[in-house]
Amino acid sequence: MATYLSVGSKAPEFKVNDQDGNPVSLKSLQGTKVALYFYPKDDTPGCTKEACNLRDHYDALTQAGIKIYGVSVDDEKAHQKFIQKYTLPFPLLADTEHTIVEPYKVWVEKNMYGRKYMGIARITYLIDEQGTIHDVIEKVKVDDHAAQILQGFGK
Repeated sequence: MATYLSVGSKAPEFKVNDQDGNPVSLKSLQGTKVALYFYPKDDTPGCTKEACNLRDHYDALTQAGIKIYGVSVDDEKAHQKFIQKYTLPFPLLADTEHTIVEPYKVWVEKNMYGRKYMGIARITYLIDEQGTIHDVIEKVKVDDHAAQILQGFGK
């Protein structure tokens, strides 16, 4: 089992672009609760289910003061298509250079049908207003992820 960052540790700083080319850094999010959810690939069945669950409960998440950011190694153009296709109201970060997935320890060896390859583990880090990891959701339920995030932040 992979070792992820632990609760209570400082979340690693990052700076990457969102789907529209706007830079997003952890430092710029200081003072807000952040759910940084890592997912394998845009527009694949599990990732779509997860994104749509967050979309459908976006109001509850924002009312709880939580900002949602999806992260994958897809590029800005793929993110734009994914957002447009499913009307996603939150930004997706394009980590094409692995500047977030590696420090957050979610770039892991995976195994499908006996074939080993590197990919993103479906993990969500809940980061508090001070930039500390408040909770780690390792067993993401793609069809109930918003509830997991709310519960993780004690809402």
